[in-house]
Amino acid sequence: MLYLFLFFPMAAAFVAWLLGLRSAKARDLFASLATVVSFGLSVALLLLPDRSADLPFVAGIGIHLITDGFRKVYLCVITFVWMMTTLLGREYFSHYQNVNRYVFFNLLTLGATVGVFLAADLGTALLFFEIMSFTSYTWVIQEETPAAIKAANTYLAVAVIGGLAALFGLFLLYHTLGTLTISELYAAAQATDHRTLLYVAGGCVLFGFGAKAGMFPLHIWLPKAHPVAPAPASALLSGLLTKSGIFGVIAITCHLFWGDPNWGRLILILGTVTMVLGAVLALFSVDLKRTLACSSVSQIGFILVGVGMMGMLGEGNALAARGTFLHMLNHSLFKLVLFLSAGVVYMNTHALNLNDIRGFGKGKPALLIAFLCGALGIGGFPLFSGYVSKTLLHESIVEGIERFGSFGMHAVEWLFLLSGGITVAYMTKLFVALFCESHPEKQRQFSENRSYMRPLSAAVLLVSAALIPLLGSTASLSMDAIADLGTDYLNAGTLPHAVAYFSFENMKGALISIAIGFVLYFGVVRTLLMTGKKGRRVYVDRWPAWLDLETLLYRPLLLKWLPGVLGPIAALFGENRLLKPLAKGTVRAASVGAHAASDLLDAFVLLLRRTVYRESKPEASDKARASLAYRVGSRIDAIASRRGTSSGNRHRYAEASFRAQKTLRETGHRLTGNLSFALFMMVLAISFVLFYMLILH
Repeated sequence: MLYLFLFFPMAAAFVAWLLGLRSAKARDLFASLATVVSFGLSVALLLLPDRSADLPFVAGIGIHLITDGFRKVYLCVITFVWMMTTLLGREYFSHYQNVNRYVFFNLLTLGATVGVFLAADLGTALLFFEIMSFTSYTWVIQEETPAAIKAANTYLAVAVIGGLAALFGLFLLYHTLGTLTISELYAAAQATDHRTLLYVAGGCVLFGFGAKAGMFPLHIWLPKAHPVAPAPASALLSGLLTKSGIFGVIAITCHLFWGDPNWGRLILILGTVTMVLGAVLALFSVDLKRTLACSSVSQIGFILVGVGMMGMLGEGNALAARGTFLHMLNHSLFKLVLFLSAGVVYMNTHALNLNDIRGFGKGKPALLIAFLCGALGIGGFPLFSGYVSKTLLHESIVEGIERFGSFGMHAVEWLFLLSGGITVAYMTKLFVALFCESHPEKQRQFSENRSYMRPLSAAVLLVSAALIPLLGSTASLSMDAIADLGTDYLNAGTLPHAVAYFSFENMKGALISIAIGFVLYFGVVRTLLMTGKKGRRVYVDRWPAWLDLETLLYRPLLLKWLPGVLGPIAALFGENRLLKPLAKGTVRAASVGAHAASDLLDAFVLLLRRTVYRESKPEASDKARASLAYRVGSRIDAIASRRGTSSGNRHRYAEASFRAQKTLRETGHRLTGNLSFALFMMVLAISFVLFYMLILH
């Protein structure tokens, strides 16, 4: 059954593409049905006992799948979010081009994402992780504008470099531990003395998976990709694909380095920086989807803070584990609702700047309710699900303060509450701009637009949004039960007592953040981040344009500094009269040696065939005479004999046909058994995929 989760969406992708060549309506209906079936299968799997499955001969290392509570719950989250984005996407993409391409790669990415979360070992996880990265690349470049192409290039560069780093880390891990199975990592790590090598390998894997998660300093693709990607794709990129990166970070933190305070401290520091930086970027942004994208960076930071606390607290990590898992789930729901709401705004206004869309939400109760649920949830307001997970994370930090008592832990708590306050401030900014303010020129047009979304889209938004207060108000029943089921993968300890979520002591942290948020909104947003223009106040982005990590560091590093360092070395070999011939000779000698080594076996076989195993003159045996080629040649010989054109050999054409068939067969066996042929076929496959991506509409 586990294979069905992988291959059903991928097979459905090809069927949807074929249907789309004839009927867009049939394609959309089938794609929606495929995601509904995937969600139904996930719910069914939730009720079944844990199981595993293996395909040992795939990709050399095999594909190994497993289920547990965490994987089952998150599989339901994945398929639910995919189902909802696909259903609303039917309206969103109604006037788009290249929709067939989007639907095809959307279903492929669903299968790959499921593969990541079902992976029993890091090798399988990385395999599907890379497939997911390349198929989701088409989401970012979907509109094919200059901004989309540039953002897609950044996304692809981060994915490729991160994937290579993770692959190198897995090589080191397997060399050191002899296993990549996640459940075996801790025992294998305890049995080795090569701790330094483990840290190097773990750092490489963290680099690769952290890049996809949006962890600082690898977060650069998120604020660029989300504004240019279609809104349903943004919901998936933010709500789910970032969690595939978190899946890998949890694997190495809670299994390879479980209970290692040094590793936990590293994740905690990176998570804290990510949390604060993302919130500040979101506060400054005046683009609706960019604000939500930067918000995703911040919320990933909240999750990483929980992962870091798990690493530091060891066996006493129950609060941190439950908070981390529940905030992963909550963030997926928040971004589903918020990005789809942004998609509804964009469908009608074709704009994202707050000054251009202000007032659009007035008189639109369905959109208001959905957006408000997402905003209150992500802001951590009591009775909404975000409050529950943030309370657990905050309590784990308090527990860390009690255990370690350091100034650093106190600083983490202050920054945690401050980041929560900034979240409240920028979500208030978005809500006020959309639903409270008025557009100076288009407000009447906005207010008269009553058919701004179809009933199906409204149902998708409201059902998704309703889950946030439903889970938040029944936390002791619903969210505790989900946490009990889903924290096994996180090596969670036992919770010593039930959490009184709505006691004043636990609500105090949320109330402090909410107070900070309103102070920042009125003291910063309404004063420093707005200015008067033509008699009205407008939002301005005061973030320095030059303060962009990609343009400030990464592009110069890869395109200028590294070539600048390596260039003189290359020039030294290219211009020096002594070194130039030596370098050329070395390269040529290596080339000759490589060719000789690759041809040695073929040469040895050829020598044997010409000496010890010399073939006799080909005579047509009974088996040969029965072959199709021999029979065809015999017919030609008979015709030639009747016409008197035969040269005297009655079996001339029969023997020639047989020899030709035999030669082709032997040549084919040599080719298909050769590594070069395998590489050639791989290149053909990749070329086909790229060609397909370029021409498919």
